[in-house]
Amino acid sequence: MNVLLLYPEFPATFWSFKHALKFIRKKASLPPLGLLTVAAMLPRSWRPRLVDLNVRTLRDRDLAWADVVFISAMIAQRESVQELIARCRAAGKRIVAGGPLFTSAHADYPDVDHFVLNEAEITLPGFLADFEAGTAQRLYSTTRFADVRQSPVPRWELADVNRYGSMALQFSRGCPFDCEFCDVTAKFGHAPRTKSSTQVIAELDALRSAGWRGPVFFVDDNLIGNKRALREDLLPALIKWQSRHPRSAGFPLYTEASINLADDPVLMQQMADAGFDTVFIGIETPDSAALAECNKRQNQGRDLIEDVKRIQRAGLQVQGGFIVGFDNDAPSIFHRQVEFIQRSGIVTAMVGLLNALPDTKLYARLQREGRLLGKTSGNNVDGTINFLPKMPMDKLVEGYRDILRRVYSPKPYYTRVRTFLREYKRPRIAAPLSWRHGWALMLASLRLGVIGRERWQYWRLMLWTLTHRPAFLQLAVTLAIYGHHFRKCCDAMRA
Repeated sequence: MNVLLLYPEFPATFWSFKHALKFIRKKASLPPLGLLTVAAMLPRSWRPRLVDLNVRTLRDRDLAWADVVFISAMIAQRESVQELIARCRAAGKRIVAGGPLFTSAHADYPDVDHFVLNEAEITLPGFLADFEAGTAQRLYSTTRFADVRQSPVPRWELADVNRYGSMALQFSRGCPFDCEFCDVTAKFGHAPRTKSSTQVIAELDALRSAGWRGPVFFVDDNLIGNKRALREDLLPALIKWQSRHPRSAGFPLYTEASINLADDPVLMQQMADAGFDTVFIGIETPDSAALAECNKRQNQGRDLIEDVKRIQRAGLQVQGGFIVGFDNDAPSIFHRQVEFIQRSGIVTAMVGLLNALPDTKLYARLQREGRLLGKTSGNNVDGTINFLPKMPMDKLVEGYRDILRRVYSPKPYYTRVRTFLREYKRPRIAAPLSWRHGWALMLASLRLGVIGRERWQYWRLMLWTLTHRPAFLQLAVTLAIYGHHFRKCCDAMRA
């Protein structure tokens, strides 16, 4: 059985880093971890082939080769999914679909033959057995949660790892918190389920065997959801694994966590020792009423700026998520968000309009109140909202665009980079330097330092870094390139 694993194209979103990846000649930020894991669950007699449309085109001969097509997608890939399904249907291929988009909206895709939803460790085996017996049903779903200790090592040999900016790995599923706008607990539950450190190390070894030498993203929605497993099992194993390689040959790691990480200096030190240098945290808003509204209890009653600084000083760069559009948001929220972002030194600040995702408590509440307008695009910075906010829509969108302009214009952005670098502690693991880094420096100095409107700010940052924090020159160049990407995304939204 020839099975074609298809991953649709992402638009140029905040997290796609499409405009930044060009500087290092990469095609996509991350590989499709879900499809590569599914590939490891297929029968040994099946022959899988991965086509990630973010790194290469789908050829007619790929479709001609396939006996069956598997498609996985997220909400932001909806437009590409429609085109992909139409093309597969025109080629007469049997289509099997799964992943977040289809789990939330499988009824929208009548041309798909079979849906394998929720966690594949539970639903895929039943489908495969029925498929080989010729009795496959259209829908396979479950309300149970999988034992992730049964998850196999992804089939990394199917991916061209050199086309990606980072690799991906999952340690846990689930989150102990219950934010109203988040669908993580609906999909994966409140009790974080963890893999063993043996599994994680096997996945890292597989990445090295595939030729990877670069950063690895732990895609957990909250890595510290199960602190005991993290502190007693995973981190000691990672520290030992990293120690077997020189500093420049280890894997820099980054992940997502909740702000209460700042309360545990021992855990932060362990994470830094294990090679983590960046963590994404959902800050959302500095407004206490809005935090209470969305049940973001882990962020309430805190000095959030000091928390961020504490994490930065531990050697973990904080990337932050911010939201406007809460019912409790007053017109002052736009200035307050900008002020918080600038003072905190969160360089990568993803500011989005609140949207109601399917299966969330927010979606259910707005549906009861008759305020839903349609489906969310899944794009964090396209300036769209899928419900009627309490603030007048035009004022909300205008204020949101003003935030983007004020935090990503060259002067405030480069000022924020310096604010961050003053606090940041040098990470333990550094990605090995390659010709790509030299190419990025040359291209950035030309594109940003000569042609770009930020050329004065760019050279000022380079000079400041060389005189104040010379060890961070490569990071300063990287953040300058990120700023270029963020401005391009914001400019496209405003257009």
